[in-house]
Amino acid sequence: MSDPIVIVGGGAAGLTLACELGLAGAATVVLERRTELPERSGGMLLNAHIADFLRKRGLEERFRTPDTPTWGRSHFGLVYRDIDGELADTDYDLIVPQWRSEQLLRERAVELGVEVRLGQEVIDIEQDADGVTLTVVSPEGSGTLRASYVVGCDGPRSIVAGAAGFEFDLLAPSYYGVIADVVVDDEAQALFRAGSYPSGQFGVLPVNPADPTEVRLMTVEFYREPPSDGEPLTADEIRSTIERITGRAPDLREVRWMTRYGSPTRLARNYRVGRVFLAGDAAHPHPPSSGHGMNTAVHDAVNLGWKLAAAVRGGAPSGLLDSYHDERHPVGRRACRRALAQIPLQTPLDRAAPLREIFAELLELDVVNTFLSQYVTRVRYPLAVEGAADPEHELLGAVLPDTTLRTPTGAVTTPELFRSGRGVVLDLSGGRGVPDLSAWADRLDVVVAEPCKELGADVVLVRPDGHADGSAARRTRCPAASCHRPGLVPSG
Repeated sequence: MSDPIVIVGGGAAGLTLACELGLAGAATVVLERRTELPERSGGMLLNAHIADFLRKRGLEERFRTPDTPTWGRSHFGLVYRDIDGELADTDYDLIVPQWRSEQLLRERAVELGVEVRLGQEVIDIEQDADGVTLTVVSPEGSGTLRASYVVGCDGPRSIVAGAAGFEFDLLAPSYYGVIADVVVDDEAQALFRAGSYPSGQFGVLPVNPADPTEVRLMTVEFYREPPSDGEPLTADEIRSTIERITGRAPDLREVRWMTRYGSPTRLARNYRVGRVFLAGDAAHPHPPSSGHGMNTAVHDAVNLGWKLAAAVRGGAPSGLLDSYHDERHPVGRRACRRALAQIPLQTPLDRAAPLREIFAELLELDVVNTFLSQYVTRVRYPLAVEGAADPEHELLGAVLPDTTLRTPTGAVTTPELFRSGRGVVLDLSGGRGVPDLSAWADRLDVVVAEPCKELGADVVLVRPDGHADGSAARRTRCPAASCHRPGLVPSG
């Protein structure tokens, strides 16, 4: 039996990748440093584009129940606008705490045969031509674990990135923030003045419908280094941080949960070093940006998952694993750029005021609001497809649109086609058909349907991540024969 793929870090990126690999039947182990998994977290939003992926895998109902609230506003640099019109259908946010999303992803990964190990801290890795050896410390002691590939999903201070020798471009100095769920009386709440201040931001949100005395306090100071990880966070630190920003130290009756966050904004120069990869905040840490960090992390994992599965299965042609960097690195750069572009709108406050006024007017324009909302989430990979009937076809590299197809067995929506995690060939040719693809049955589903005006093609090859990889309009031979995209085309 070959060595497993080892994922270091059990957050959103690591667990999404674990689910993708488990669905593909790849032996996978997740190593999570925490021994106990909290039921509170800083992140609270689930982006619509993550929901689209969950729908493809048949998981949306686990995350989105009839009473799951949506967040009806968006902001850019705390300049707010209601989400309405077409954006209300395509770029909404679900209010799902990140700890809950991670819990559901963890449960799904285990269902798929993934081994999730808690209390496992990776302190070093060494790789050779055949695999990677990890040195791991746990409550039972230290030892080593052999892996075929390693993926660092271990956050902004990634041990994997340091041990494997990844190089980073520093895009901005560190920021520092705290989040605390606290109990305060009505009089104290009335004294809170949330908003932007000359030295940072202070926010207050209701967090517990069952207890109106509990609120979430949030701060960020854009040009301050956070204390070291080894220094415990205390209520006094929260008070002094808020006082430093607002000029007033709050009277906190009880702190029920607290966390510290912050790091330099960096971008890995390459997402792959040999048999080691980075995903999520390990590859592109940046300040909070309306849930776009989690969205980028999840889709890093979705992009990498099917490619790694193809590699361990032995059907991946040369260049497949490198395409992960080629496709996701530009998205990571955009995510960092979007986050950093908002800082001049917020600090220093006196200089930012005219800019904020102009941005408030700009955000009233639908085209501007759409551009900023989708700056990171609307991804079209730059594919050069050999032999495609129309190399500029709008489907190439884009996510297959959500539409309904009429098949011999009944109507089916396009997201339903990807429950298996395999690639899909859509035969919309009206009976002209495609060659026999039974040799690809373990990685490719063939769906025959009536011609579809919305797709504008006769035959479409779609990757497991939902991106169209070949448009063969007015062709009768299978696009898989000319589209060298891995996992879909068998070796040999």
